[in-house]
Amino acid sequence: MATTLITDIATLVTGEIGAPVHRDTQVVITDGVVTAIGDDVAAPDHVISAGGLSVIPGLVDGHVHPTFGEWTPAQNSIGWVRNYLHGGTTTMVSAGELHVPGLAFDDLTPELVTSLAVTSRHTTGRVRPSGVKAHCGTVLLTPGMSESHFDRLIEEGCQHAKFIFYDWNHLPSGEPEQYVEWARERGITVKMHSGGVSRSGSSRVAGYDLVSAVGPDVVAHISGGPIPMPDDEIRQTIDELPSAVEVCSSMNYRATKVTVDRLTERDELHRLTLGTDTPGGTGVIPRGMLRNLGYLASVCGVDPAVAVAAATGSTARAHGLDVGVLDVGRPADLLILGPITGSLAEDVLDCFALGDLPGIAAVLVDGEPLVLGRSEQTPPPTKKVTWR
Repeated sequence: MATTLITDIATLVTGEIGAPVHRDTQVVITDGVVTAIGDDVAAPDHVISAGGLSVIPGLVDGHVHPTFGEWTPAQNSIGWVRNYLHGGTTTMVSAGELHVPGLAFDDLTPELVTSLAVTSRHTTGRVRPSGVKAHCGTVLLTPGMSESHFDRLIEEGCQHAKFIFYDWNHLPSGEPEQYVEWARERGITVKMHSGGVSRSGSSRVAGYDLVSAVGPDVVAHISGGPIPMPDDEIRQTIDELPSAVEVCSSMNYRATKVTVDRLTERDELHRLTLGTDTPGGTGVIPRGMLRNLGYLASVCGVDPAVAVAAATGSTARAHGLDVGVLDVGRPADLLILGPITGSLAEDVLDCFALGDLPGIAAVLVDGEPLVLGRSEQTPPPTKKVTWR
């Protein structure tokens, strides 16, 4: 067994809402899994000194649009997943492989969308580009699918489905609700595009009436992707549906505050999940998840530890994933980070409260240091990590 001890951690945030923030602590990792927090271990194989920096779970981007490996035709960019890793993202969830060249959104068939999801799952989703846990193979739900299509999806390891280009003229038939039922019976999470049309122009406008009729597990970019449903419908969605609600970097900033204020009033911030909704018209944003955290804590008044949970454990839970929380028995996906030169912050929670970008010194996935020393996407933190 390989054991790593991370010492000299000034602040550790678990990613679980309601869990205490640990101070002056250390973490033991054995074979890629957290085996202790606060305890020591004799003769570890590796020791990482966090040097007084903070530790949080690796960020879980709940809304990405991969295509082939690390190339995205949406921005004609190569290497974007590696850049997101350096921005702190250790897990990402596909919201549909939309940008495959030649994919006709107005001519999707059940066999095409199922085959595309399976292919994505067994190519990009299999290789873990740049070490990121990329959950690819999200099926784009289309009319005419049968229960056998859902059987095939789950047999091939596809865990997610999305309504975005669905023809809502089929709503009275009850087909969408049937899809949700079939998906849930198989443990497939259903996400639904909400708000105005996407960059493609081919998605359907979806406000409260449509969202409530379908009842998805996750309401995608409720505050804009790029534009949201009306404010009253945002509030109604939060008030009357149990779904998780998602905020993305492509947000309408005002509508995000409407969303967060309502969740706060209802004491339901555990329903808040985060993503970037990239690559796409918003671009490629390696620091998108960090920007989400800063906005939530500094402008929307969310407790920084709760904001971290939204970007980690809450997003993972909403998508049925066993990541995003630092606890015994959980995967050792984590960031070591802290204030950069010029910041008034004392630790990473202060950074988010001030709206400051933190500097990332290390990124570990399953206990393996994929970034060590400093990130290529943030300035260096004021304190250094050492490895022996």
